[in-house]
Amino acid sequence: MRSFTKSFVEPQQALIESLRHKGITSNAVLDAMRRVPRERFVLPQLRHLAYADRAQPIGCNQTISQPFIVALMTQALELSGTESVLEVGTGSGYQAAVLGELVRSVISIERYEELAVRAANLLAQLGYRNITVIEGDGNLGWPAQAQYDRVIVTAAAAECPPALFEQLCEGGLLVIPLGCCGYQVLTQIRKVEGEPVTRKLCECAFVPLVHGVVEAE
Repeated sequence: MRSFTKSFVEPQQALIESLRHKGITSNAVLDAMRRVPRERFVLPQLRHLAYADRAQPIGCNQTISQPFIVALMTQALELSGTESVLEVGTGSGYQAAVLGELVRSVISIERYEELAVRAANLLAQLGYRNITVIEGDGNLGWPAQAQYDRVIVTAAAAECPPALFEQLCEGGLLVIPLGCCGYQVLTQIRKVEGEPVTRKLCECAFVPLVHGVVEAE
């Protein structure tokens, strides 16, 4: 279940206040992040840094995103609570957990088998029944349950993968970091009459979105 270690209560509260001061205005997002024990999603040897506002390695050359970026991306989805969400890049499962606190259902795709299994097991242990983790190529989305009210991509691409935009509902929102290695812009894309209407949010740094599935050895 979602038990918290007492030693993390104060660092978590300090992080939430820091996010508020940095411009996260959604109380729903901040409350969701308050309910998710981030210390469960980082590597054991880095647990003391769980509530530092920075990215952390999680294995497979991947990272758990900086909490500010998690909050900003979640806020940019403009959630009401009834949405079905497609997440590309499960990673540790932390972003999926935050979404799981806020929406009806989450489909999360992860290309690394090791990470997919780890995240799925942890999310189940924490009691999230509205999140499904799938091992697969995120560029292709998950057409079996399309269309999605929201799509969130936690890896960088030069342009939005066409399949993801196609699987987005009319009027829906997609949030993705766009750009090359070393310089990306977090971008909100709204589907209006079948066409993308974009809004730039901020500069960011993500691992690249690549094709294919990587199995654990």
